[in-house]
Amino acid sequence: MKLAVVGGGSTYTPELIDGFARLRDELPVTEVALIDPNPSRLDLVAGVSRRMLEHAGHPAKVVATASLEEGVAGASAVLIQLRVGGQAARDVDETLPLRCGCVGQETTGAGGLAKALRTVPLVLDIAETVRRAAPDAWIVDFTNPVGIVTRALLDAGHRAIGLCNVAIGFQRRFAAALGVEPSRVTLGHVGLNHLTWERAVYLDGEDVLPAALASEHGDEIAAALGLRVELLRRLGVIPSYYLRYYYAHDAVVREQLEKPSRAAEVAAMEEELLRLYADPAVVTKPDLLSQRGGAFYSEAAVALISSLLGDRGDTQVVNVRNGGTLPFLDDDAVIEVPAAITASGAAPLPVAPVEPLFRGLIAHVSAYEELALRAALHGGADRVRDALLAHPLVGQDAVTEELTGLLLEANRGFLPWTVG
Repeated sequence: MKLAVVGGGSTYTPELIDGFARLRDELPVTEVALIDPNPSRLDLVAGVSRRMLEHAGHPAKVVATASLEEGVAGASAVLIQLRVGGQAARDVDETLPLRCGCVGQETTGAGGLAKALRTVPLVLDIAETVRRAAPDAWIVDFTNPVGIVTRALLDAGHRAIGLCNVAIGFQRRFAAALGVEPSRVTLGHVGLNHLTWERAVYLDGEDVLPAALASEHGDEIAAALGLRVELLRRLGVIPSYYLRYYYAHDAVVREQLEKPSRAAEVAAMEEELLRLYADPAVVTKPDLLSQRGGAFYSEAAVALISSLLGDRGDTQVVNVRNGGTLPFLDDDAVIEVPAAITASGAAPLPVAPVEPLFRGLIAHVSAYEELALRAALHGGADRVRDALLAHPLVGQDAVTEELTGLLLEANRGFLPWTVG
Protein backbone atom coordinates (compact mmCIF):
# COMPACT_ATOMS: atom_id res chain seq x y z
CA MET A 1 0.00 0.00 0.00
CA LYS A 2 1.39 3.37 -1.06
CA LEU A 3 0.55 6.57 0.78
CA ALA A 4 1.52 10.02 -0.47
CA VAL A 5 2.04 13.07 1.73
CA VAL A 6 1.79 16.44 -0.01
CA GLY A 7 3.81 18.83 2.11
CA GLY A 8 6.05 15.95 3.13
CA GLY A 9 8.82 18.36 4.12
CA SER A 10 6.72 19.59 7.03
CA THR A 11 8.18 19.20 10.49
CA TYR A 12 4.89 17.42 11.30
CA THR A 13 5.76 14.49 9.04
CA PRO A 14 7.75 12.46 11.62
CA GLU A 15 4.62 12.48 13.78
CA LEU A 16 2.83 10.76 10.91
CA ILE A 17 5.70 8.34 10.36
CA ASP A 18 5.65 7.49 14.06
CA GLY A 19 1.99 6.56 13.70
CA PHE A 20 2.68 4.34 10.71
CA ALA A 21 5.41 2.58 12.69
CA ARG A 22 3.36 2.07 15.87
CA LEU A 23 0.12 1.12 14.15
CA ARG A 24 1.49 -1.08 11.40
CA ASP A 25 -1.09 -3.81 12.03
CA GLU A 26 -3.89 -1.37 11.31
CA LEU A 27 -2.33 0.08 8.17
CA PRO A 28 0.12 -2.14 6.25
CA VAL A 29 2.03 0.61 4.44
CA THR A 30 4.71 -0.49 1.98
CA GLU A 31 5.69 2.92 0.58
CA VAL A 32 5.44 6.51 1.79
CA ALA A 33 6.00 9.19 -0.84
CA LEU A 34 6.95 12.55 0.65
CA ILE A 35 6.27 15.38 -1.81
CA ASP A 36 7.62 18.88 -1.26
CA PRO A 37 9.12 21.67 -3.40
CA ASN A 38 11.70 22.56 -0.73
CA PRO A 39 14.62 20.16 -1.32
CA SER A 40 16.57 20.93 1.86
CA ARG A 41 13.62 20.39 4.19
CA LEU A 42 12.48 17.36 2.22
CA ASP A 43 15.88 15.68 2.47
CA LEU A 44 16.06 16.20 6.23
CA VAL A 45 12.52 14.97 6.89
CA ALA A 46 12.86 12.01 4.54
CA GLY A 47 16.13 11.04 6.20
CA VAL A 48 14.74 10.97 9.72
CA SER A 49 11.60 9.22 8.45
CA ARG A 50 13.70 6.41 6.97
CA ARG A 51 15.67 6.06 10.19
CA MET A 52 12.51 5.96 12.28
CA LEU A 53 10.95 3.19 10.20
CA GLU A 54 14.17 1.21 10.15
CA HIS A 55 14.57 1.60 13.91
CA ALA A 56 11.00 0.35 14.39
CA GLY A 57 11.63 -2.62 12.11
CA HIS A 58 9.03 -1.36 9.62
CA PRO A 59 9.63 -2.51 6.03
CA ALA A 60 8.06 0.49 4.25
CA LYS A 61 10.32 2.55 2.01
CA VAL A 62 10.31 6.33 1.99
CA VAL A 63 10.52 8.10 -1.37
CA ALA A 64 11.21 11.83 -1.50
CA THR A 65 10.28 13.82 -4.60
CA ALA A 66 9.42 17.32 -5.77
CA SER A 67 7.21 15.84 -8.51
CA LEU A 68 3.57 15.80 -7.47
CA GLU A 69 2.52 13.48 -10.27
CA GLU A 70 5.31 11.01 -9.53
CA GLY A 71 4.62 11.13 -5.81
CA VAL A 72 0.88 10.49 -5.95
CA ALA A 73 0.88 7.97 -8.81
CA GLY A 74 -0.55 4.67 -7.63
CA ALA A 75 -1.27 5.92 -4.10
CA SER A 76 -4.21 4.51 -2.16
CA ALA A 77 -4.52 7.71 -0.13
CA VAL A 78 -3.06 11.20 -0.44
CA LEU A 79 -2.64 13.33 2.68
CA ILE A 80 -2.44 17.08 2.17
CA GLN A 81 -0.68 19.07 4.92
CA LEU A 82 0.69 22.19 3.28
CA ARG A 83 1.13 25.81 4.34
CA VAL A 84 1.27 28.36 1.54
CA GLY A 85 3.77 31.04 2.48
CA GLY A 86 5.14 29.12 5.46
CA GLN A 87 5.40 30.56 8.94
CA ALA A 88 6.09 34.04 7.55
CA ALA A 89 2.61 34.18 6.01
CA ARG A 90 1.16 32.72 9.20
CA ASP A 91 2.81 35.48 11.20
CA VAL A 92 1.01 38.06 9.06
CA ASP A 93 -2.29 36.18 9.51
CA GLU A 94 -1.84 36.32 13.28
CA THR A 95 -0.65 39.91 13.62
CA LEU A 96 -2.35 41.93 10.90
CA PRO A 97 -5.92 41.65 12.32
CA LEU A 98 -4.68 42.98 15.66
CA ARG A 99 -4.12 46.34 13.97
CA CYS A 100 -7.90 46.56 13.62
CA GLY A 101 -8.74 45.26 17.08
CA CYS A 102 -9.59 41.75 15.85
CA VAL A 103 -8.29 38.37 16.96
CA GLY A 104 -5.22 37.28 15.02
CA GLN A 105 -5.49 33.56 14.27
CA GLU A 106 -4.40 31.49 11.31
CA THR A 107 -7.59 29.46 10.83
CA THR A 108 -10.45 31.74 11.81
CA GLY A 109 -11.35 35.39 11.44
CA ALA A 110 -9.42 37.56 9.00
CA GLY A 111 -6.29 35.41 9.29
CA GLY A 112 -8.24 32.29 8.43
CA LEU A 113 -9.73 34.02 5.41
CA ALA A 114 -6.29 35.07 4.19
CA LYS A 115 -5.11 31.49 4.52
CA ALA A 116 -8.14 30.21 2.61
CA LEU A 117 -7.49 32.66 -0.23
CA ARG A 118 -3.92 31.43 -0.56
CA THR A 119 -4.66 27.75 -0.05
CA VAL A 120 -7.84 26.72 -1.85
CA PRO A 121 -6.61 27.25 -5.44
CA LEU A 122 -3.40 25.31 -4.82
CA VAL A 123 -5.18 22.40 -3.12
CA LEU A 124 -7.62 22.17 -6.01
CA ASP A 125 -4.71 22.05 -8.47
CA ILE A 126 -3.14 19.27 -6.43
CA ALA A 127 -6.42 17.37 -6.35
CA GLU A 128 -6.70 17.52 -10.15
CA THR A 129 -3.27 15.88 -10.39
CA VAL A 130 -4.42 13.20 -7.95
CA ARG A 131 -7.52 12.64 -10.08
CA ARG A 132 -5.32 11.97 -13.10
CA ALA A 133 -2.49 10.01 -11.49
CA ALA A 134 -4.38 8.11 -8.77
CA PRO A 135 -8.10 8.26 -9.61
CA ASP A 136 -9.10 5.78 -6.91
CA ALA A 137 -7.16 7.46 -4.13
CA TRP A 138 -8.81 9.10 -1.16
CA ILE A 139 -7.70 12.65 -0.39
CA VAL A 140 -7.40 13.32 3.34
CA ASP A 141 -7.09 17.02 4.03
CA PHE A 142 -5.34 18.29 7.16
CA THR A 143 -4.66 21.68 5.59
CA ASN A 144 -6.38 24.57 7.34
CA PRO A 145 -8.92 26.01 7.19
CA VAL A 146 -10.09 22.39 6.95
CA GLY A 147 -13.82 23.06 6.59
CA ILE A 148 -13.41 25.50 3.70
CA VAL A 149 -10.75 23.41 1.94
CA THR A 150 -12.83 20.24 2.30
CA ARG A 151 -15.89 21.92 0.83
CA ALA A 152 -13.80 23.16 -2.10
CA LEU A 153 -12.61 19.61 -2.75
CA LEU A 154 -16.09 18.09 -2.49
CA ASP A 155 -17.66 20.79 -4.67
CA ALA A 156 -15.07 19.91 -7.34
CA GLY A 157 -16.06 16.24 -7.18
CA HIS A 158 -13.00 14.83 -5.42
CA ARG A 159 -12.94 11.79 -3.13
CA ALA A 160 -12.05 13.83 -0.08
CA ILE A 161 -12.55 13.93 3.67
CA GLY A 162 -11.36 16.63 6.07
CA LEU A 163 -9.64 15.67 9.30
CA CYS A 164 -8.69 17.61 12.43
CA ASN A 165 -7.04 16.49 15.65
CA VAL A 166 -9.29 18.42 18.06
CA ALA A 167 -11.80 15.59 18.62
CA ILE A 168 -9.27 12.78 18.97
CA GLY A 169 -7.15 14.98 21.24
CA PHE A 170 -10.06 15.61 23.53
CA GLN A 171 -11.04 11.94 23.54
CA ARG A 172 -7.50 10.90 24.46
CA ARG A 173 -7.14 13.48 27.20
CA PHE A 174 -10.53 12.66 28.68
CA ALA A 175 -9.71 8.94 28.67
CA ALA A 176 -6.43 9.68 30.44
CA ALA A 177 -8.24 11.75 33.07
CA LEU A 178 -10.65 8.88 33.66
CA GLY A 179 -7.86 6.30 33.64
CA VAL A 180 -9.47 4.21 30.88
CA GLU A 181 -8.62 3.04 27.38
CA PRO A 182 -9.57 5.61 24.71
CA SER A 183 -11.72 3.04 22.91
CA ARG A 184 -14.19 3.22 25.82
CA VAL A 185 -14.76 6.96 25.31
CA THR A 186 -16.96 8.46 22.57
CA LEU A 187 -17.99 12.05 22.05
CA GLY A 188 -21.14 14.02 21.38
CA HIS A 189 -19.14 16.28 19.07
CA VAL A 190 -20.97 18.81 16.88
CA GLY A 191 -20.26 21.93 14.85
CA LEU A 192 -17.89 23.10 12.17
CA ASN A 193 -14.15 22.66 11.97
CA HIS A 194 -12.60 24.74 14.78
CA LEU A 195 -16.09 25.63 16.00
CA THR A 196 -17.27 22.60 17.97
CA TRP A 197 -18.76 21.62 21.28
CA GLU A 198 -18.70 18.35 23.20
CA ARG A 199 -22.30 18.01 24.38
CA ALA A 200 -21.70 14.56 25.84
CA VAL A 201 -18.78 12.33 26.77
CA TYR A 202 -19.76 8.68 26.87
CA LEU A 203 -17.86 6.11 28.91
CA ASP A 204 -19.08 2.67 27.91
CA GLY A 205 -22.26 4.35 26.66
CA GLU A 206 -22.99 6.43 29.79
CA ASP A 207 -22.69 10.22 29.62
CA VAL A 208 -20.15 11.26 32.25
CA LEU A 209 -19.85 14.89 31.16
CA PRO A 210 -22.20 16.41 33.77
CA ALA A 211 -20.33 14.72 36.60
CA ALA A 212 -16.97 15.66 35.13
CA LEU A 213 -17.91 19.33 34.82
CA ALA A 214 -19.21 19.38 38.39
CA SER A 215 -15.95 17.91 39.71
CA GLU A 216 -12.38 19.13 39.76
CA HIS A 217 -12.10 17.94 36.16
CA GLY A 218 -14.32 20.86 35.23
CA ASP A 219 -11.84 23.32 36.73
CA GLU A 220 -8.96 21.64 34.89
CA ILE A 221 -10.78 21.67 31.56
CA ALA A 222 -11.78 25.32 31.93
CA ALA A 223 -8.24 26.34 32.82
CA ALA A 224 -6.88 24.53 29.76
CA LEU A 225 -9.39 26.36 27.56
CA GLY A 226 -8.83 29.75 29.18
CA LEU A 227 -12.55 30.03 29.98
CA ARG A 228 -14.50 30.33 33.23
CA VAL A 229 -15.62 27.02 34.66
CA GLU A 230 -18.92 28.69 35.50
CA LEU A 231 -19.56 29.13 31.78
CA LEU A 232 -18.90 25.47 31.04
CA ARG A 233 -21.11 24.31 33.90
CA ARG A 234 -23.94 26.64 32.91
CA LEU A 235 -23.86 25.55 29.27
CA GLY A 236 -23.24 21.91 30.13
CA VAL A 237 -20.72 21.51 27.30
CA ILE A 238 -17.01 21.64 26.61
CA PRO A 239 -16.24 24.07 23.78
CA SER A 240 -13.20 23.52 21.61
CA TYR A 241 -10.37 25.86 22.53
CA TYR A 242 -11.10 27.86 19.36
CA LEU A 243 -14.33 29.04 20.98
CA ARG A 244 -12.22 31.21 23.28
CA TYR A 245 -11.73 33.54 20.31
CA TYR A 246 -15.50 34.13 20.43
CA TYR A 247 -16.32 33.83 24.12
CA ALA A 248 -13.33 35.89 25.30
CA HIS A 249 -12.48 37.91 22.19
CA ASP A 250 -11.30 41.13 23.82
CA ALA A 251 -9.19 39.33 26.41
CA VAL A 252 -7.53 37.29 23.66
CA VAL A 253 -6.73 40.42 21.65
CA ARG A 254 -5.11 42.02 24.70
CA GLU A 255 -3.03 38.89 25.29
CA GLN A 256 -1.95 38.70 21.65
CA LEU A 257 -0.83 42.31 21.64
CA GLU A 258 1.50 41.61 24.57
CA LYS A 259 3.39 38.57 23.32
CA PRO A 260 5.04 37.15 20.19
CA SER A 261 2.82 35.42 17.65
CA ARG A 262 2.40 31.66 17.71
CA ALA A 263 4.01 31.69 14.25
CA ALA A 264 7.20 33.17 15.70
CA GLU A 265 7.25 30.49 18.40
CA VAL A 266 6.67 27.70 15.87
CA ALA A 267 9.31 29.04 13.49
CA ALA A 268 11.90 28.78 16.28
CA MET A 269 10.74 25.23 17.06
CA GLU A 270 10.97 24.27 13.41
CA GLU A 271 14.57 25.42 13.21
CA GLU A 272 15.45 23.23 16.16
CA LEU A 273 13.42 20.29 14.82
CA LEU A 274 15.18 20.44 11.47
CA ARG A 275 18.51 20.51 13.28
CA LEU A 276 17.47 17.37 15.16
CA TYR A 277 16.24 15.69 11.98
CA ALA A 278 19.68 16.24 10.45
CA ASP A 279 21.35 14.27 13.27
CA PRO A 280 21.92 10.64 12.15
CA ALA A 281 21.58 9.55 15.79
CA VAL A 282 17.93 10.67 15.90
CA VAL A 283 15.86 7.56 15.12
CA THR A 284 12.65 8.30 17.04
CA LYS A 285 10.22 11.19 17.18
CA PRO A 286 11.85 14.06 19.14
CA ASP A 287 10.09 15.17 22.31
CA LEU A 288 10.08 18.74 20.98
CA LEU A 289 7.61 17.70 18.28
CA SER A 290 4.88 17.41 20.92
CA GLN A 291 5.12 21.19 21.45
CA ARG A 292 4.73 21.86 17.74
CA GLY A 293 1.00 21.12 17.81
CA GLY A 294 -0.98 18.40 16.09
CA ALA A 295 -1.17 15.97 19.00
CA PHE A 296 -2.62 12.58 17.97
CA TYR A 297 -2.53 13.72 14.35
CA SER A 298 -0.94 10.45 13.23
CA GLU A 299 -3.44 8.29 15.08
CA ALA A 300 -6.36 10.14 13.51
CA ALA A 301 -4.82 9.72 10.05
CA VAL A 302 -4.09 6.02 10.47
CA ALA A 303 -7.58 5.35 11.81
CA LEU A 304 -9.30 7.19 8.96
CA ILE A 305 -7.22 5.69 6.16
CA SER A 306 -7.52 2.21 7.65
CA SER A 307 -11.30 2.49 7.73
CA LEU A 308 -11.58 3.94 4.23
CA LEU A 309 -9.40 1.25 2.70
CA GLY A 310 -10.58 -1.57 4.96
CA ASP A 311 -14.32 -0.78 4.82
CA ARG A 312 -14.55 -1.00 8.62
CA GLY A 313 -17.73 0.95 9.22
CA ASP A 314 -16.49 2.37 12.52
CA THR A 315 -17.25 5.83 13.88
CA GLN A 316 -14.81 8.74 13.64
CA VAL A 317 -15.14 12.52 13.83
CA VAL A 318 -14.48 13.98 10.40
CA ASN A 319 -15.37 16.91 8.15
CA VAL A 320 -18.11 15.82 5.78
CA ARG A 321 -21.10 17.10 3.81
CA ASN A 322 -24.01 18.13 5.99
CA GLY A 323 -26.63 16.37 3.88
CA GLY A 324 -29.46 17.28 6.24
CA THR A 325 -27.64 16.27 9.44
CA LEU A 326 -27.95 19.81 10.78
CA PRO A 327 -31.26 20.93 9.24
CA PHE A 328 -30.55 24.64 9.75
CA LEU A 329 -27.59 24.47 7.31
CA ASP A 330 -27.49 23.92 3.56
CA ASP A 331 -27.00 20.30 2.55
CA ASP A 332 -23.73 21.24 0.81
CA ALA A 333 -22.20 22.76 3.93
CA VAL A 334 -19.31 20.89 5.53
CA ILE A 335 -19.72 20.01 9.19
CA GLU A 336 -17.57 18.23 11.80
CA VAL A 337 -19.47 15.38 13.45
CA PRO A 338 -19.15 11.66 14.15
CA ALA A 339 -19.53 9.65 10.95
CA ALA A 340 -19.50 6.02 9.87
CA ILE A 341 -16.37 5.39 7.78
CA THR A 342 -16.55 2.77 5.02
CA ALA A 343 -15.02 2.20 1.61
CA SER A 344 -17.72 4.50 0.25
CA GLY A 345 -16.59 7.39 2.43
CA ALA A 346 -17.99 9.12 5.50
CA ALA A 347 -21.69 9.11 6.35
CA PRO A 348 -22.60 11.52 9.17
CA LEU A 349 -24.50 9.94 12.02
CA PRO A 350 -27.73 11.47 13.37
CA VAL A 351 -27.22 14.42 15.69
CA ALA A 352 -29.58 15.53 18.45
CA PRO A 353 -31.17 18.94 17.81
CA VAL A 354 -28.63 21.68 18.37
CA GLU A 355 -29.44 24.28 20.99
CA PRO A 356 -30.08 27.87 19.72
CA LEU A 357 -26.98 29.25 21.44
CA PHE A 358 -24.75 26.95 19.40
CA ARG A 359 -26.98 26.73 16.34
CA GLY A 360 -26.82 30.47 15.76
CA LEU A 361 -23.04 30.65 15.79
CA ILE A 362 -22.71 27.55 13.60
CA ALA A 363 -25.07 29.03 11.00
CA HIS A 364 -23.27 32.38 11.14
CA VAL A 365 -19.81 30.89 10.57
CA SER A 366 -21.08 28.45 7.94
CA ALA A 367 -22.41 31.39 5.94
CA TYR A 368 -19.01 33.06 6.25
CA GLU A 369 -17.32 29.87 5.01
CA GLU A 370 -19.53 29.85 1.92
CA LEU A 371 -18.57 33.44 1.16
CA ALA A 372 -14.90 32.77 1.90
CA LEU A 373 -14.89 29.91 -0.59
CA ARG A 374 -16.41 32.16 -3.26
CA ALA A 375 -13.65 34.70 -2.63
CA ALA A 376 -10.96 32.02 -2.79
CA LEU A 377 -12.32 30.58 -6.05
CA HIS A 378 -13.18 33.77 -7.90
CA GLY A 379 -11.17 36.55 -6.25
CA GLY A 380 -12.27 40.15 -5.99
CA ALA A 381 -12.01 42.68 -3.20
CA ASP A 382 -15.80 42.85 -2.83
CA ARG A 383 -16.00 39.10 -2.19
CA VAL A 384 -13.31 39.45 0.47
CA ARG A 385 -15.26 42.31 2.05
CA ASP A 386 -18.43 40.24 2.08
CA ALA A 387 -16.69 37.33 3.79
CA LEU A 388 -15.15 39.56 6.44
CA LEU A 389 -18.45 41.36 7.03
CA ALA A 390 -20.13 37.98 7.55
CA HIS A 391 -17.58 36.74 10.08
CA PRO A 392 -18.67 37.23 13.71
CA LEU A 393 -15.08 38.01 14.72
CA VAL A 394 -15.01 41.00 12.31
CA GLY A 395 -18.48 42.07 11.18
CA GLN A 396 -18.18 45.88 11.27
CA ASP A 397 -18.15 47.93 8.07
CA ALA A 398 -15.25 50.22 8.91
CA VAL A 399 -13.15 47.36 10.24
CA THR A 400 -14.02 45.22 7.23
CA GLU A 401 -12.96 47.97 4.84
CA GLU A 402 -9.61 48.49 6.57
CA LEU A 403 -8.91 44.78 6.91
CA THR A 404 -9.70 44.10 3.26
CA GLY A 405 -7.07 46.57 2.12
CA LEU A 406 -4.47 45.32 4.58
CA LEU A 407 -5.15 41.66 3.83
CA LEU A 408 -4.98 42.01 0.06
CA GLU A 409 -1.83 44.11 0.18
CA ALA A 410 -0.08 41.62 2.49
CA ASN A 411 -1.06 38.66 0.28
CA ARG A 412 -0.54 40.24 -3.13
CA GLY A 413 2.31 37.88 -3.94
CA PHE A 414 0.01 34.85 -3.46
CA LEU A 415 -3.13 36.15 -5.19
CA PRO A 416 -2.66 36.70 -8.94
CA TRP A 417 -6.03 38.42 -9.25
CA THR A 418 -4.80 41.33 -7.08
CA VAL A 419 -2.19 42.31 -9.68
CA GLY A 420 -3.08 44.86 -12.35
